[in-house]
Amino acid sequence: MIRKRIIFTGSVQGVGFRYRARHAAELYGCTGWVRNEYDGSVVMEIQGTEEQINQVILAVEHGTFVRIENMDVRNIPVVEGERGFHS
Repeated sequence: MIRKRIIFTGSVQGVGFRYRARHAAELYGCTGWVRNEYDGSVVMEIQGTEEQINQVILAVEHGTFVRIENMDVRNIPVVEGERGFHS
C-alpha cells in the first residue's frame, strides 16, 4: 500500500476530472481525495497499490476534454484506516 500526492496541470478543471477520478478510484479500490486549486490545477492524494493508482490515472486521462500537461508526483505517508475517495 502506498500513497501519492499528485498535482495535475493542463486542461483539468471544468472537464469532469474530479468526477472521473472519484469514479475510477472507487472502481479500482483506492482511497483519498481530489480537489480543484485556485491556480487551475487539480490536487489528488490517492492511496492503493501502484497498479491501482496507475489505473485510476489512466482512466482520468482517457476522459473526454481532459488534457493533462504535467503531473508532479510525490510519495507521502499512508493514512491508516482511510475509507472512500472524496472530491
